[in-house]
Amino acid sequence: MTTSVDDMPQMKKFREWFENRHEYAKKWKEKTGGRVVGYYCTYVPEEILYAAEILPVRVLGSHEPESITRPYLHDMYCPFCHDTLAQGLQGRYNYLDGVTLAQSCLHMRQSYFSFADRVPNIEWSYYLPFPHGVNNPHAGDFAKHEFEKFKESVEEWTGAKISDSDLDRAIEVYNRSRELLTKVFELRKAENPPITGLHAMLIVVSSQVVDKEEHNEVLESFLEEVAEVEPDREVGTRLMLIGSEDYDIELFELIEYGMSYPATFVFEENCTGSRYFWGAVENGGDRIKALAERYVYRVPCPAKDWARGDFFGRRRFQFIENVIKEWNVDAVIIAQMKFCDPHELDIPSLRDMLDRMGVRHLHLELDLTQPVGQFRTRVEAMIEAMGEEDLFI
Repeated sequence: MTTSVDDMPQMKKFREWFENRHEYAKKWKEKTGGRVVGYYCTYVPEEILYAAEILPVRVLGSHEPESITRPYLHDMYCPFCHDTLAQGLQGRYNYLDGVTLAQSCLHMRQSYFSFADRVPNIEWSYYLPFPHGVNNPHAGDFAKHEFEKFKESVEEWTGAKISDSDLDRAIEVYNRSRELLTKVFELRKAENPPITGLHAMLIVVSSQVVDKEEHNEVLESFLEEVAEVEPDREVGTRLMLIGSEDYDIELFELIEYGMSYPATFVFEENCTGSRYFWGAVENGGDRIKALAERYVYRVPCPAKDWARGDFFGRRRFQFIENVIKEWNVDAVIIAQMKFCDPHELDIPSLRDMLDRMGVRHLHLELDLTQPVGQFRTRVEAMIEAMGEEDLFI
């Protein structure tokens, strides 16, 4: 019997895919002769690309200091946007045939346009308008119209029509991925979860950079075997991570494996976590409409979730509240990317909600290019304070 999740061959494969994502895409391209398209935001309907036999890969940074982007982006733009653009300018994404972005924040939009204009191997690019107000009753129809135009552009570029059967196949593969990833997160409701937040992050992010069908096969095998693994670490404080692109191995290792007090992430509400895969496509005939409705009505990011009325009527806040209850969350870490305006605007209302629920929370401002060791004392202080409070209950 495997005594550690880290020793499982499937987990080693997820980590290999995560760490060697560029090499994977290059080998896939050599093997299949197909095209590879990078996408900047998780609101891009990957199924349309996949239906055209294109490999969609998430454009990610490398957590390295960079200065090459300064002529193209303002200094006050977030480190993620600088880092991703730097990867393109430095040739790390020299295997991409195209790049696309579903309308997102101003910072990401500028990074995308610079990437599309300045990276020489990009032959196709598409800026996909997407409704910011996903709670607007017309958002679904708007997205459907734009998804149809996106599909037409892909067809024009590839020279091949995307049939309903092509879309059905892609939707089936992606829905299966979402189902399996949801099962991974459901495992973490347990009193003694078999996996950590680090494991979950590697699983979800690797699914964003490899062929979904191949990833599904490995993930199915993982789920069959992980139930037999006996956790070899103390769970400690059950944490929820709330943020944007939080895929920093060092951050997860620091908090889950490198502190004086045991702690485990049991849920990640971010676009490299649950927001990426939560909610399936309900395919009932009109494939493009079904896709549009899934992407509009999935768990929204802060740049999209603008409700009429108070902040507590927003779908994302309702989702967070339910997760805290169902996953028995002890405390929340709000990991805001430095200079990220949409998340920063949410923080006061998010804090109010957590205070109302009586849930401890800590705000950390992340910079992908800076060491995370500085956070150790702050996280430990929060957990220590929680322990002291319990003594008086």
